[in-house]
Amino acid sequence: RYLMGRQFMVIFIAFCINMSGAPVGGAELWGLPQFIIDIFLVTGFAMILLTCMVGQLATQVNASHCMLDYINTYFAVFTFYTAMAIEFSGLMHVSYFIQKVVGWLAGKPIKSNEPPKSAVQLAFFWFRVLLSAAVLGFSLAVTLEGL
Repeated sequence: RYLMGRQFMVIFIAFCINMSGAPVGGAELWGLPQFIIDIFLVTGFAMILLTCMVGQLATQVNASHCMLDYINTYFAVFTFYTAMAIEFSGLMHVSYFIQKVVGWLAGKPIKSNEPPKSAVQLAFFWFRVLLSAAVLGFSLAVTLEGL
């Protein structure tokens, strides 16, 4: 359950870094041709590479090899609880709906080690799925209107 909240935080942080590191309009770099500037600066590709290589890759490799050492700090506990709160909020629950649809289309049931949900838990789960789909739809509408 922690992973969905963590992925949301990773995307949010990467988005904020890209926005804060974006070049000003009309920026030039060392007299490079315009198509190079368009590829790296206008599209944000250079900032994506910097964010992935410097900001995320090293920490993810470190965490994959030294999991317990990596989360053995108070800030990591804070990050874990923040990710769990995002997951509990249901903001990312539309992904579970997509998972169920893909499993149904593939003809393979989703196996879980959890006990079956009670009626209240099931209602709360589907409420969060609908809430998440509404937030996603609203975000898509705002993005398309902005374009």
